[in-house]
Parts: sequence; C-alpha cells; structure tokens
Amino acid sequence: MCFTDLEAVRPQPGHERPDIFPLVPGHEIVGEVVAVGGAVTGFRVGDPVCVGNIVDSCGVCEACRNGDQEFCAEFPTLTYGGRDRHDGSLTQGGFSDEYVADQAFVHRRPEGLDPAGTAPLMCAGITTWVPLRRWQVGPGQTVGVIGLGGLGHLAVKLAKALGAEVVGFTTSPGKAKDMLDLGADDVVVSTDAEAMAGQRGRFDFILDTVPRAHDLSPYLTALRFDRTLCTLGIVPELSFTPQTLRFGRKRLAGAGSGGITDTREMLDFCAAHDVTATVEVLPVAEVDAALDRLAAGDVRYRFVLDLTS
Repeated sequence: MCFTDLEAVRPQPGHERPDIFPLVPGHEIVGEVVAVGGAVTGFRVGDPVCVGNIVDSCGVCEACRNGDQEFCAEFPTLTYGGRDRHDGSLTQGGFSDEYVADQAFVHRRPEGLDPAGTAPLMCAGITTWVPLRRWQVGPGQTVGVIGLGGLGHLAVKLAKALGAEVVGFTTSPGKAKDMLDLGADDVVVSTDAEAMAGQRGRFDFILDTVPRAHDLSPYLTALRFDRTLCTLGIVPELSFTPQTLRFGRKRLAGAGSGGITDTREMLDFCAAHDVTATVEVLPVAEVDAALDRLAAGDVRYRFVLDLTS
C-alpha cells in the first residue's frame, strides 16, 4: 500500500480527480500467473511474478527506446487510474484478485525473496534504486538518506547493500535506533542545529524521500564539492537558499519510478543480496484500517494486503 493509494481514494481538498473514479488502487503487486495469451513467450502458468506502477507506454519515443518507460513522451499507462492504450478503459489496480498486463511490464519474481516483502520493491524500491544507480553509489562513498518511511527504509537497505557508508537523517530522535537496525552506519537528528552544522561537506550523495515541504539548504551544505542531492518526495514546492547550491557547484536533481530494464536489474540485485521491504501484512478486509493508519503515519514501513484472505 503506497501513500499514493491513500491520496487516490481519500484526496485532500483541491486534489480531487473525479475523472478516475470509481477505481481500484494498488500498484505494488505480487502473485502467480494463472493464464497467458497466445502471444506470450516469457511466462507460463504458475510462474511467480510482480507488477509495478507502470503497465504500458508508447514504446517508440526516445525514453521508451532507452528503457526509461517511466518518462514516456506520451505518459506511461499507470497500473490504476490510467487509460488503457488499446480500448481506452480506465485501468484498475492490484487491490483485487486478478490483474491483466502486457508481458513486457510483468517481472519475474525471485523465488528466494519473501513475496510480501517483494511487493513494495515495485514502487518504493525501484524509485530509490534508480537514483542510487544513476549516481553510482558504491563502496568508498558516504550516502545520506532523508526520512524513514516506505521509500527511506528501502533506500537505507539498498545503499548499504551497494557498499556505501549510509547515514540516516530524521526529525525524530526515536527513529535513530530503527535506522541503525535497518543498516545505517550513523544517524543525524536534523532538528539538532549543531549536529547538522557538523555534516558540512561530508556526503557524496543525498537521497531525500520526505513527502512534505522542508528546507533543503542544510542538506545541500552537507554535500561535498560537485555532488548531488536527489529529491523523490512529491511536494508542491522546493525550498532552499540559492547560495547553498552555487557554492561548491552542487546539483539538485529529481527522479521517479523506473523502466523495465532498471526494475529487472533491481530485482536481481535484491535477490542476490536478500533485500526486501520491512512490512506488516494485513487481510484485505482491514484495508480501511490500513488507510487510517497510513494517514496517521502508523506503519513500519509498508502495509501489504493479503488478497487470498
């Protein structure tokens, strides 16, 4: 259950999208193949598979040809709330007992990974994986992760598995132990001005996963010369002091989701390094309770609904 599912079914005032209702949310899906079409060559009935937040694209634009279907020039077809490119119907999501998708956007699920822990990899995982790979995070680097939610906790796990020194930033001192338990080497409480001042020039890369407006200036200051801060949180605007970007030739970047090639690379990496999300599994009958708790921030770190229950 992604935060965007909550936004879709319980939109904030002014964010209503009447054109996508009624709808079935859910875009982090795991299951087994129960039927295949006549043209399917990559899967057989019984195969363990997973589907993410993109289920089609134009296939011909530059982004699609490069394997970056998430940046399709015609906009990718979303798993739910999108328009089917063939019949124009509204796509419906994974909070259901079946889903039909093009084989190109279905991914083989590594059998060694826990299915429930694998599901969030299809959105939160790939969203953090792409920038970690794009900026070549690895051994010898110090990486900062801002926030400890669905994206942040996977960013810590993935960055650590890539061999980096990982430092978590949190506004809550109570979350410090959680970050260390997830694999972080160090934790900085961002509301502590003295602690933040001590981070100047420490980081090779910082990944910001916080989905609310906040000042980026202290984090830009924490970057080393000629390094990058990448934002993932969906916020209405970004706030920072321009001088913190200019001094040291820092870069502010953004990213979101991932294409077919990146998703399959991520799944292979997670299988090799035993990386999955930390989840709480609930029966589908408790979906409303899960939405309530998600709205209150009462989840560590991703809800997964059991549709067989």
